[in-house]
Parts: sequence; structure tokens; C-alpha cells
Amino acid sequence: MSQIKPFQAYRPKPQLAGKLASVPYDVINTKEARQLAEGNPVSFLHVARPEINLPEGVDEHSDEVYAAGVNALKKFIAEGTLLHEDKPCLYVYQQRMGDHVQAGLVCLCSVKEYENDLIKKHEYTHKDKEDDRARHVAEQNANAEPVFLAYRSVPHIDALVDQVRQQAPIYDMVTPDAIGHTVWVISDESLIMAICHLFDGVPALYIAVFLELH
Repeated sequence: MSQIKPFQAYRPKPQLAGKLASVPYDVINTKEARQLAEGNPVSFLHVARPEINLPEGVDEHSDEVYAAGVNALKKFIAEGTLLHEDKPCLYVYQQRMGDHVQAGLVCLCSVKEYENDLIKKHEYTHKDKEDDRARHVAEQNANAEPVFLAYRSVPHIDALVDQVRQQAPIYDMVTPDAIGHTVWVISDESLIMAICHLFDGVPALYIAVFLELH
């Protein structure tokens, strides 16, 4: 079985979502992060790559960097840049890249299932990156970026996700890299329970890996 749960998210104020959205922390270096966030005080890079808020040359693993990330996240919440969901929800997130469209659920998953190898790992990870992100989570008391998981297709889950995608989204935007991002919120408790129950029959989740074929 695979356990998933809804959660009470902090999410962007709709009119700021395009400015808040950022690339994953690990696809850019500090210099590139500074350039992307320049002139944009609500870029999420202020949270995910908080060294950009400090003088050049600072050690990105120093105490002051992690503290800067905490301060940036608290500021976003205090100023209403991030809104707190009033109840635990699931979300459907869709990406469009040219003619290719993919969609999935945003939810909580089980750390115990990861430890017991019910969530399948695809590679060895670097300890320095593990330690860095673990400290970000601990210091900010937040999961600021998702883990991309996959599972073998279940028609009933697909049908419910597609049903949600017929409704009005809470976000629908295109980022500078020409990728479309659309998000729907699932707040109906009966639908949440149905989706979570269906995942009880999913034998395993897989940490996704991208392959470049030649």
C-alpha cells in the first residue's frame, strides 16, 4: 500500500503566483539565482536559495544563510504573499511543455514507507546536498520544494484527477521557459478520502528519474 494525505498548505496569493514561482534550487548556482531574483522581492528563490539575500562570497551552508531563508519565508507569510489554506487539501498540478501535458497530485507521503523501501529509490544521493536540504526543512519547519514521485497507472485515480481538471484552476500561468503550470485545489473531503483510499491499493511509489536518450 502507499499512504498519501492532504495537508494545510501555504500557497501563493493568486495575483503573485507568476512572480513567486521559481526554478528548482538545484538547477542553478548562486550567481544564476541572484540574476533570476533581481528586482523581484517575492521570488521564491529568496527562500530556496537564501544566500542571494547576503553579500557575494558568503558560504551557502553558513548559519546566516539558513537564518535568511527562515526570515524570507516568515516575511512572505506575514505580508500575505503566501496564504494559509483553511483546511487540509490535495492539489492537482499540471505541466504543459509544447504538445506534452502531464498532471499529478500534490500530497504528503510516508517517510516510514521510504525507510522501508516501499518508496523505491533510483540513485545514490550526495550527502552534502542531503544535509543542506534537511537543514532547510528543519530550520524553516517547511517542505519548501516537492519530491517528484511516480506510480503505476490506476484508471480510477486517473479518472478522478481528470474530473478535477475539468474545473476552474486556482493558478494557470506560463513561466519564462515557456512551460505552462496549472493547479487545482481538491477541498471536498469525500473526494480526498476516495483518492487516499485508492492509493491503499498502489503497491509502491517510485522516486522519478529523468533519462536522456541518444
